[in-house]
Amino acid sequence: MKLRILGCSGGVGSGAQTTAMLLDDDILIDAGTGVGNLSIEEMIKIDHVFVTHAHLDHVAFIPFLVDTVGSLRTKPLIVHAIEATLIVLQKHLFNWHLWPDFTKIPDADLPYMRYETLSPEQAINLNGRKIIPLPANHTVPAVGYQLDSGHASLVFTGDTTTHAAFWPIVNRIPNLKYLIIESAFCNEKRAIAIRSKHLCPSLLMEELEKLECEAEILISHLKPGEADITMNEIRQCLARFSPKRLENNQLFEF
Repeated sequence: MKLRILGCSGGVGSGAQTTAMLLDDDILIDAGTGVGNLSIEEMIKIDHVFVTHAHLDHVAFIPFLVDTVGSLRTKPLIVHAIEATLIVLQKHLFNWHLWPDFTKIPDADLPYMRYETLSPEQAINLNGRKIIPLPANHTVPAVGYQLDSGHASLVFTGDTTTHAAFWPIVNRIPNLKYLIIESAFCNEKRAIAIRSKHLCPSLLMEELEKLECEAEILISHLKPGEADITMNEIRQCLARFSPKRLENNQLFEF
């Protein structure tokens, strides 16, 4: 597997893009503004989008993606998510008011897009690549994902805060290589992090103490105006984990 980071920021501006990751050349993990970095040719190849949750910074470019290349493809784009997330997309995004319902365009028998419901911890196998939804704790129903090539695994928490159910599952992954975990706020805004169900460095420290296996730690969802402050705090309190900042255009092979 190859995972290319198209966007990993908690906002936009000065080159920052919101969450989107390209797995090999045919799968997106979330579809934030980072999808706009792809060429038309690259967009046409995308067959699957796995959504962590329904917040706009993670789904904003699904409408533009399907609108741009739907007529250039020979099969529907499949949007995978848990049931609660799909309901939000159907009712509030692809509802003919905010955007056309592409599950019915050009017709319901051969649409440009269709939905597939995910069940927590139930693996989807796509040509030997396992994608497994993991529990997350956010203000809306959400999941993270384990991406398992067979040789190694990468775990992406998605947007989340402290969550006891997450760590026993991660600690049972025998081939864990990378852990991408968020820290949306600096410690000064810990109260906001708690209220919005995100992490800040002090909360992140509490969470990583529950990690019982070796993995390279990468930090996502940093706010553009606070990223340096937040990373400095993370390095100070989590030095033994050697955490690194996730960057646009990073490529992970596993």
